[in-house]
Amino acid sequence: MLNIKNLKVAIDDKVILENFSLDINDGDVVALMGPNGIGKSTICKVIMGDPTYKVLSGSIIYNGEDLLKMDTTTRSRKGLYLVNQNPIEIEGVTNADMLRTALECRTGNHTNFFEFNKKVTEICKKLNIPASFIHRGVNVGMSGGEKKKNELLHLYVLEPKFIILDELDSGLDVDSLKELALSLVNYLDDSISILIITHHISILEYIKPDYVHILKAGSIVASGDYSLALDVEKSGFSAYVVGEKENHE
Repeated sequence: MLNIKNLKVAIDDKVILENFSLDINDGDVVALMGPNGIGKSTICKVIMGDPTYKVLSGSIIYNGEDLLKMDTTTRSRKGLYLVNQNPIEIEGVTNADMLRTALECRTGNHTNFFEFNKKVTEICKKLNIPASFIHRGVNVGMSGGEKKKNELLHLYVLEPKFIILDELDSGLDVDSLKELALSLVNYLDDSISILIITHHISILEYIKPDYVHILKAGSIVASGDYSLALDVEKSGFSAYVVGEKENHE
């Protein structure tokens, strides 16, 4: 589904990623771990097309197409979706307004009001979200946990195929994290891939990754399966030397 090769990215003339490569196939759950400030969120921004980040070299191919030639709107239409670490508030725009507009933008078809309302109401029940969320401003006045639930509401309605979780566990208590993670697991199938950005193992206890990669100094220095994440939890990231790339079985 996604092939990143030899990516070099800078912001304000400072190189953040260098020689970064990553493959994600259909149905893969991939975790990218590392300490704060080493470029994990940069990858999210670049995949989604944030113009603040300049791609100096390398490529990103998504389902056989050059992602770097697409603007953010096109990437979204192609099925990419980012769950932000800190979802923004949008005053004066309700979830219903935003989601109807987004669906019409993606499909090119008019959204039937009654069918839309029925679908969103059913999704709210499935996610244990109050139906009142539908008519609330996008993330306005919501707690951190409510904002993340609201992001999942949008995800279920828009039905993306490639999902990026940028530190979903940030600011969540244990119960909220478990509820959100299990809701994501229920959404996944063999055609949907997910990239989990995190520096904790907590979320991986519920959404088990097929592959785990450790990022340091802008490139991947270790790769393995879920047991690698368990090792990190015990020994910390300092055990992985910059430039020393390992294969962890």
